[in-house]
Amino acid sequence: MTRTIPSEHLPDDAHSGARDASGASSFLAEQFDEHAEWLEPDGLGGFASGTAGGERTRRYHALLLAATHPPTGRVVLVNGLQAWLETPGGNVPLSTQRYLPDVVHPDLAPHLIAFDVAPWPVWRFRIDGAATLVYELFVAKGYGETVLRWRLEGAQDVAGPLRLKVRLLLSGRDHHALHHENAAFCFSCREAGGNVAWRPYGDLPAIAALTNGTYEHAPDWYRHFLYVRERERGLDFSEDLATPGVFAFDVAARDAVIILRPNGELGDDAKTRAAELARAEHARRAAFRSRTRLSADAYFVERGTGQTLVAGYPWFTDWGRDTFIALRGLALGTRRYGDAEAILLDWSRTVSQGMLPNRFPDDGSEPEYNAVDASLWFIVAVHDYLRTDHASHTTRSTLRHAVDAVLEGYARGTRYAIGADTDGLVRAGVPGVQLTWMDAKVDGRVVTPRIGKPVEVQALWINALRTSLDWTAQWQSLEERATQAFLARFVNPQTGALYDVVDVDHEPGRVDASIRPNQIFAVGGLPFTLATGETARHIVEQVEADLLTPLGLRTLAPGDPNYAGAYTGNVRQRDAAYHQGTVWPWLIGPFVEAWLRVHGSSPHTRAEARRRFLAPLFAHLRVDGLGHVCEIADGDAPHAPRGTPFQAWSLGELLRIESLLASVQPNGRSGTVRRT
Repeated sequence: MTRTIPSEHLPDDAHSGARDASGASSFLAEQFDEHAEWLEPDGLGGFASGTAGGERTRRYHALLLAATHPPTGRVVLVNGLQAWLETPGGNVPLSTQRYLPDVVHPDLAPHLIAFDVAPWPVWRFRIDGAATLVYELFVAKGYGETVLRWRLEGAQDVAGPLRLKVRLLLSGRDHHALHHENAAFCFSCREAGGNVAWRPYGDLPAIAALTNGTYEHAPDWYRHFLYVRERERGLDFSEDLATPGVFAFDVAARDAVIILRPNGELGDDAKTRAAELARAEHARRAAFRSRTRLSADAYFVERGTGQTLVAGYPWFTDWGRDTFIALRGLALGTRRYGDAEAILLDWSRTVSQGMLPNRFPDDGSEPEYNAVDASLWFIVAVHDYLRTDHASHTTRSTLRHAVDAVLEGYARGTRYAIGADTDGLVRAGVPGVQLTWMDAKVDGRVVTPRIGKPVEVQALWINALRTSLDWTAQWQSLEERATQAFLARFVNPQTGALYDVVDVDHEPGRVDASIRPNQIFAVGGLPFTLATGETARHIVEQVEADLLTPLGLRTLAPGDPNYAGAYTGNVRQRDAAYHQGTVWPWLIGPFVEAWLRVHGSSPHTRAEARRRFLAPLFAHLRVDGLGHVCEIADGDAPHAPRGTPFQAWSLGELLRIESLLASVQPNGRSGTVRRT
């Protein structure tokens, strides 16, 4: 279902004619899907999120979701609300829920007339055919506070009182879990100057609600909420929520405000605090040049005293591989060089036996060193950052030292049989452990094991060795040997394109000829090109013919017997399809670079690349995760978005390629195309 958005509710950059690569206004056009999702991050790992239509469809949709150990330890404190307006003509619903067995109540369709995300989520409700009630919410970055505000427009046309009533729906659970009615939930409250605080569970943060209304304590349980997205994912999908009382506001007399805090502090005036936060947040958002750059900001979060990038919302934290891939577009592509420096320096301190961690667990336990490519992507990010000339001498020295430590570790050999082989290429892998980005398991079985010498790992390895040549000749002979072996061993004589893995399971000469997108990195997506001429052309043609979709590249060709065209079903079924045909939008970046290297970087080909490859992704910004790019999509048409609706490297690669296309030199050649 779609509803029309009045033109006056379009974002500012739509009115000003701001354009992305698609040639369309840079965010919402004229309609919205009621299931499209909005995101309000707090810069600490927490966030608020929900749908345009108001229904909470995921366990992660919440008004106050806080990271207790930024950016991890996420807990849901306030899941949502029940709100209604008491008018002379009867009650007008301002929120909706879905309940078991599958009932949506109340119906907002007669009242909800518009939705917008600029400068933050805003809903407009028609009241008694005359007035409009505007409901808006935003999260103040760096504070972890969610501000809810309601205001009446056209109140002079409504006779009689207008009373807004709000019940907050509370839980107090891990953001991956679900909540159910129990005797341990504590409904007792603490009040101070009209503000209220609760501490449902002693081991979790208290919840504060600052308001300019009145509060009546009336504890109750609302039961059997149904989350359709969780049901689709084959997970538990219903929960019970507690509601301790009712807030009331006379919206005909003044605007209504509720500020939600995850610390229990009650010492501020709600209206004054909300106005201060709104002014600051509006100014902060207005400073971004486009909606996509504002969206990019969502992924920058604190970790301890430093900074990192969240891999995606609502369930990912910061992952090494994702951070280094996404950083190139989110930070370097938007000229946030200081942020790139801070992130790379923080991660440089985590090198262990030549490896950088791929994940920091949510529970705060030791980081996981279980990726062969994460450390090599770090070097790619370092290479691109150092080319900006932003780094000080100290920073440059620190990052080069970290690169040297990675190369030494890989040359010597490290965890999981990772190490340089006699041919100069990197071998990696042990049974039961998946080390590349194709990292799904089903019942303990690695779906795409790729033990041996994966093609993109070699491209990353040779790029890492070449990067080091800027300051040392130590690895030059190894780089030359690896390059020679790569060109001799990876070309499939039957297709002219590349094998996905050679020396499969560490058996010399055994190859995997599956048609996968990993070969594209030999032509595009990395600082240095490995495959040129006819080989490059065969690679790009094969990938374009068998893997390209409007939202990115498939992970396996449809003709393969293992191809899975839909990422649906329970966890086992979805994991089995994760890299067996599922589309990954982030791969459009290396593909576009490779396509330009083969077809040339004339104004005509760049325009064609924007039209054919980038425009569908810019159009995607208006659906699913609003302003963002999804994690994955079905391999089969219509390529429905799946996975997380807000994925860092998906948006990052879109921004990186758009930035690089825009940086073409007057002679028509781009920096992304000319390096070899």
